Amino acid sequence: MASTAQDPSAPLLRGDKKEEDRDDETEFSPFFGIEKGLVLQEARIFNSPHIDARRCQQVITKLLYLLCQGETFSKKEASEVFFSVTKLFQNKDSNLRRMVYLVIKDVCPSADEVIIITSSLMKDMNSKTDLYRANAIRVLCSILDSQLLGQIERYLKQGIVDKSPVVSSAVLVSAVHLLEGNSEIVKRWTNEIQEAQHSTHSMVQFHAVALLHALRANDRLAVSKLVSDLIKSSVRSPLAQCLLVRYVAQVIAESTAAPTGETRPFYDFLESCLRHKAEMVIFEAARAICNMRNVTLRELLPAVTVLQLFLSSSKPVLRFAAVRNINKVAQTNPGAVVNCNLDMEALISDSNRSIATLAITTLLKTSTEGSVERLLKQMTSFMSDIPDEFKIVVVEAIRTLCLKFPQKYRALMNFLSNVLREDGGFDFKKAIVDSVLILIREIPEAKEPGLAHLCEFIEDCEFTYLSTQILHLLGLEGPKTKEPAKYIRYIYNRIILENATVRAAAVSSLAKYGALVPELRPRISILLQRALHDNDDEVRDRATLYLRELGGLNGSTPSQTDYIDLNWTLPNKNLETCLRQYLENGATQPFDLAVVPAAAAEKPRVDLATKGKGASTMANGPTPSSTKQEPAAADYTSQLRAIPQFAMYGELFKSCAAQQLTEEETEYSILCIKHIFDAHVVFQFDCTNTVQEQVLQDVNVIIDLAEAEEFEEEVLVPLARMAYGDVGQCWAAFSKPAGALTTGRFVNTLRSRVKEIDPSTGEEEEEGYEDDYQLEDLELAAADYIKAEAVSNFRNAWEAAEAESEMTDDYGLGVKDSLQDAVEAVIAILGLRACEGSDAVPPNARSHTVLLSGLLVGGVQVLVRMMFGIDMTRNVAMKLVVRSDCMETSEAIHYIIQNA
Repeated sequence: MASTAQDPSAPLLRGDKKEEDRDDETEFSPFFGIEKGLVLQEARIFNSPHIDARRCQQVITKLLYLLCQGETFSKKEASEVFFSVTKLFQNKDSNLRRMVYLVIKDVCPSADEVIIITSSLMKDMNSKTDLYRANAIRVLCSILDSQLLGQIERYLKQGIVDKSPVVSSAVLVSAVHLLEGNSEIVKRWTNEIQEAQHSTHSMVQFHAVALLHALRANDRLAVSKLVSDLIKSSVRSPLAQCLLVRYVAQVIAESTAAPTGETRPFYDFLESCLRHKAEMVIFEAARAICNMRNVTLRELLPAVTVLQLFLSSSKPVLRFAAVRNINKVAQTNPGAVVNCNLDMEALISDSNRSIATLAITTLLKTSTEGSVERLLKQMTSFMSDIPDEFKIVVVEAIRTLCLKFPQKYRALMNFLSNVLREDGGFDFKKAIVDSVLILIREIPEAKEPGLAHLCEFIEDCEFTYLSTQILHLLGLEGPKTKEPAKYIRYIYNRIILENATVRAAAVSSLAKYGALVPELRPRISILLQRALHDNDDEVRDRATLYLRELGGLNGSTPSQTDYIDLNWTLPNKNLETCLRQYLENGATQPFDLAVVPAAAAEKPRVDLATKGKGASTMANGPTPSSTKQEPAAADYTSQLRAIPQFAMYGELFKSCAAQQLTEEETEYSILCIKHIFDAHVVFQFDCTNTVQEQVLQDVNVIIDLAEAEEFEEEVLVPLARMAYGDVGQCWAAFSKPAGALTTGRFVNTLRSRVKEIDPSTGEEEEEGYEDDYQLEDLELAAADYIKAEAVSNFRNAWEAAEAESEMTDDYGLGVKDSLQDAVEAVIAILGLRACEGSDAVPPNARSHTVLLSGLLVGGVQVLVRMMFGIDMTRNVAMKLVVRSDCMETSEAIHYIIQNA
């Protein structure tokens, strides 16, 4: 450009000025700095006798923006806006009228205010302008209650079969929203909806099909019959056809698996959609086939063939969709997409980098050993053109490929080393370092090349976390190599050039070479002595400790026994406890690390039901929340029945483990125990006052149900008095739908009357003052309604359970350190009891089956079989099979896992 050659002090050329202004415009947001108060003041122009339609549209746009950003209006503010906006109905500007419809629907007027606008909307609903009619219908269906809807039902039924597709679609879409609270009204329109299903307009047919399915969504047989009828009818709309394909895929997923060799129900329909004239239908059918459970190679091939044709499409969206689905298929059936490799290689140079990245990762999953070098050459220039998030995906695919073809580790390791030296953020560099660490661990031959690459990387590494991680690895693996001395230079450079954290890690790494390689010990001692004068105390302390152990400090000699284990394994809490005892008892002898227990100390259990005085137990001992073991419901049954307000709640199903609602060493200690009944939940709050100078009266926990709307507060039982050191209880009870796994978040505030105590006389003041003390939130999860209970013979119980209630699904659990960690995590989420010792995973196992049993609230038994598998990259997959007394219970268990 000319501007780059001219004097910097010279004025910009006119073209450059325009370009600069254009850049400023793109960065400016019209909504920047909007404040609710200012917008509400601007809304007063709606009351002006001379309406400026354009200005009014701008103000309404700001109001809608505030609402979309989560801003809330008070009742008074909403009423003022609503009444002001209704005056704009007198204006004839069509664009302004459309904005008025939007703001009326979103401001949500109260029932008293709706009647004011109803007549105007009903007038528009009978207008000759289709746009007014459609929008009026949408607004009326949003703001009217069941009684008023009944008055306009005749107009809505007529609107479904209206000649105008805009009006017809408006009624159908509104009906979908009305199903949530007025399903009985919508069900009376079935004949009209079925007539709209045969409309020649594609959008009307699409909305009609969606509404017909929504009416039957809770009935599997009805959905299956609807799908059969729709397949036989003429669904011409491509959009409606895509919906039908999705409904067919749903029916196939919920149907019993067909015997080997037998065609699935409705599979022929999906295959016929692969020959549809609309590209969206073809793709939807191919995607549905690829996502079928236990899909066979014979079923996959037609879909993959269609996706392969899309790979060479001129439309980027089709290329992206095709390569994305082929990528998913390659994860489970790589052999099915091998024929697409040539087409995907052509996509590596695609201008859309998302498409190119997916093509690369798919090729890495499906390529043969002989094509690895060719792929790497193509990727060399590609990596510099994509952002970090895409680079991470490619790095993870390369790691998988290296584990698949370990003989190619040199080429793949060199590629990772090259991209490691390029510019990139922390996540990208960490992904490469993690990949190299995995390859070093899994492929013995790759250890020394991998360490050499990492040594070169830390010379210019700008991330402290990665430098310390690599230094730790060099300390573990370097001394075991054939030439450990060659790594010392790289480690010592870190002591000279890096920050204190890296220097401390380098000192520890060097010390391991001195401890494990005797011939290097003198050289290591000299290098560590130079760290004794470091300006950071952590570095100096480490150097002093290691020199003392290596015999290089003040002429000391190393111990004749084994050197200190530089891989620290002692629990810090145990060490701290022993050191405190050592100092309290008088330091007459040197401290001996042998007295420190190597196992973490278990915290003693506290009897949660114990009531009494003496805050020392609470203050000095562990809190009840420190134990994960749930108390028996019987421990609280008599205590709850003694409270008249809870006597009619029926049998106590479960009492959950106590949860601490205050931090340690605060004014009060509040513990909560959740008691679960069939239709009620009772919160028991164990309260302790730890302040000597005050006493609390009328103690209650006030709970906000804004995030637990399905619960209703029934009763609060206050604690009359809470003196210093006393432990007492206050209670809160809530009703919920019987037998339902209702969840929510409870926001808690401790409310009491505080009376100060005169320390000289010990008397408390007469009046006191009201005080609110914020507590931690309580979460009521679905697992709280599950009680762990074992069965004597799991196999017999499994066979006795109804097979019709069985529900199976597969889940990816991500990367775990071991199968044992994955098993423990899932058991903790579900809260069920492991049967027959199946929760213990054999060492180095690649797969394992866990058997669980328990009861859901209401006494419904549930049995679970979980099959775990872990691959070479430590990714864990799980197959979850649930049987119970009813299908709803099986679905609830899967719901818990899906939302964990």
